[in-house]
Amino acid sequence: MEVIQAKTAGFCMGVSLALKKLDDELKKDGQQGRIVTLGSIIHNPQVIKNYARQGVIQASDINELLPGDRVLIRAHGIPRDKEERLRELGVTVIDATCPKVKRAQLGISEMYESGQTLLLFGEADHPEVRGLLSYAGPGSLVFGNLEEFSLLNLSPATTFFLAAQTTQDIEQYNRIIVYAEKKLGYKPVALNTVCSATRKRMQGALKLAEETDIMVVIGGYNSGNTRRLAEAVKAAGKRALHVETPEEIDPAVFRPGDKVGLTAGASTPKFLIDAVFTHLRKL
Repeated sequence: MEVIQAKTAGFCMGVSLALKKLDDELKKDGQQGRIVTLGSIIHNPQVIKNYARQGVIQASDINELLPGDRVLIRAHGIPRDKEERLRELGVTVIDATCPKVKRAQLGISEMYESGQTLLLFGEADHPEVRGLLSYAGPGSLVFGNLEEFSLLNLSPATTFFLAAQTTQDIEQYNRIIVYAEKKLGYKPVALNTVCSATRKRMQGALKLAEETDIMVVIGGYNSGNTRRLAEAVKAAGKRALHVETPEEIDPAVFRPGDKVGLTAGASTPKFLIDAVFTHLRKL
C-alpha cells in the first residue's frame, strides 16, 4: 500500500514549547514540590499517559493544588481569574500557554478595554475559548460556525469585534468576517488570531486529499484541530479515518490499490505518526 505523509503534520510550535517546559521541570534534580498540570497540558491521551508514568499529576481544579507545587499552565491557556488565583497560592507557576494563544488573549483584552464587545468563533466548551472569553467582558458571544453566527441577535447599540479560536479554519473565519459586515452594517475589527501552523496543516491535508484515495488523520479524539482536519477532508468529498493509535485501524476500510494520505493534528507526537505510517505500509 502506498502511503504519503503530509509535510506539515504533528506538533506545532506551541505544543513543542509547552512540553519542553514540562520536560525541563522533570530534569531538575532535587527540586521540591510536585509537578502538576492544570488540566491536560495538550490534547493527546498517549502523551498524557506517558507523563503520568513519570510522576506528573494532572489537576482538574485549583483546589487540588498544594503549597510548593510546580504548576504548569496548559498550552491552551487558562481563564484570567484562575491564573491570578494560582499566583496567590504559594505555588510555582510555569506558564506554558502557547505564545499565539497568549497574543490572542492580550488582543482581546485591548479591544475590550477600548469599549468593544467580543464575537468569538470557536468551540464554547474548549479550554482555550474559556480562557479567551475571560479577557473580554460581559455580553461576549461564542458561535461555532457561520450559521450559528447568522442566528445571533445582536444589539445595534453595541460595537462588536471578531476573534477566532487559534485552531479554527481560516477559510470559515474569512467567510464570517465578510458576512459580519453585512449583518452589522459596519466593518468590525477582526483580530488575526488563527494560527498560521493550523492554516498550513489544513491546506496540506486538503492538497494531499486531492492526490490520494483515503486520508488517515492521527490525533486525540479530544483534539479540536485534529477533528477539524478529518471533517474538512470529508467535506471535500474524500474518505477520512480519524485514529489515535495504529491498533484502531481496520484494514477493511481500505480498497485494493488505495493510495493513502497521512496527516496528524498539532498535538500528535512523532512516535505515533511513525507507528501509524509503519502499520499502514504493512497492510
